[in-house]
Amino acid sequence: MRVVIIGPAYPLRGGLATYNERLARAFREAGDEVRLVTFSLQYPNFLFPGQTQFSTEAGPADLDIDVSINSVNPLSWLRVGEKLRREKPDLVIFRFWLPFMGPALGFIARRIRRNRYTRIVAITDNVIPHEKRPGDRPLTRYFLSACHGFVTMSRAVLADLRLLHFKQPARYQPHPLYDNFGPLKSKAEALRALGLDDKFGYLLFFGFIRAYKGLDILLEAFADERLARLPVKLIIAGEFYEDSAPYEELIQKHNLASRLVRATDFIPNEKVVDYFCAADMVVQPYKNATQSGVSQIAYHFERPMLVTDVGGLAELIPNGEVGYVVKPTPKAIADALVDFYENQREAEFTTGVWERKKQFSWSEMVHALKDVAEVRAVG
Repeated sequence: MRVVIIGPAYPLRGGLATYNERLARAFREAGDEVRLVTFSLQYPNFLFPGQTQFSTEAGPADLDIDVSINSVNPLSWLRVGEKLRREKPDLVIFRFWLPFMGPALGFIARRIRRNRYTRIVAITDNVIPHEKRPGDRPLTRYFLSACHGFVTMSRAVLADLRLLHFKQPARYQPHPLYDNFGPLKSKAEALRALGLDDKFGYLLFFGFIRAYKGLDILLEAFADERLARLPVKLIIAGEFYEDSAPYEELIQKHNLASRLVRATDFIPNEKVVDYFCAADMVVQPYKNATQSGVSQIAYHFERPMLVTDVGGLAELIPNGEVGYVVKPTPKAIADALVDFYENQREAEFTTGVWERKKQFSWSEMVHALKDVAEVRAVG
């Protein structure tokens, strides 16, 4: 099968690019011919909240990546769409995560469909975005209506598709493991690599810092006097995608500075292993969410997790088996963290993670995408 994946990839950085590149390798492992088509311009600079959109690491030499989509230039949409229409790949997979991308991706999908051969399937991270803006729904509908089918990585997104009355074939398939960050390290080795004192335990908050991810709730929880008495520090590893001032105010208010390890720049791929393997537990205190790639990195590195009971997060984290599912409040989070340390649950949860991680395979995601593409009764 000839497959094209359209979405972020090198030289862009971040979780979406990492995922799409790993998915391309999974198709290749299945015997398919695959290439990626990515953005020469993903976001105009004034819309991008981070330091840079581009990776400083060497590119993946084993992948065929075409850097050709400008998200705000319709001429590039036409060129890409017409090229793929003529080439007639068997399957084009779009990665859809943000309404802003609806016009570009929707236009390209419509051009491709003119060949009456290629099947268009979207991996929909979100169809109702975390941070809502005027025009979200029309832009999303424009893209979704151009697809033959969908694969979602949470049941919440699958329900949102039906809420928006899209009837195309759709299937839920859990987010596969992020197994491309290298093998596990011992905790001692990871702590040495980060220069951290092994007399402390460490909790990890990982990923881009945005309001919906709830770092403020976690800081409030970490101020709990029960946790303050424990030899535990919180690692904040990820770049601010918004103003850091409110978080700094909380840190000062609760006198947390000495209990934090701050790594608030972009974390390169080769350092991810150290942050996860140094942690006793990974904490995701999100206020709303659909699914999270952070959970799948934690599964790969066999780390217990705490997630809040929002969106699709709890679907993959059995409460009491691999960690905790709690309400998104400081007290609920603090209660769970205290239980984790006072009752020494790390070994128990790590065993649960090891057992559970076996179900999250890339081959199953490839199968799900092909399965949805083969349903030709609709669209």
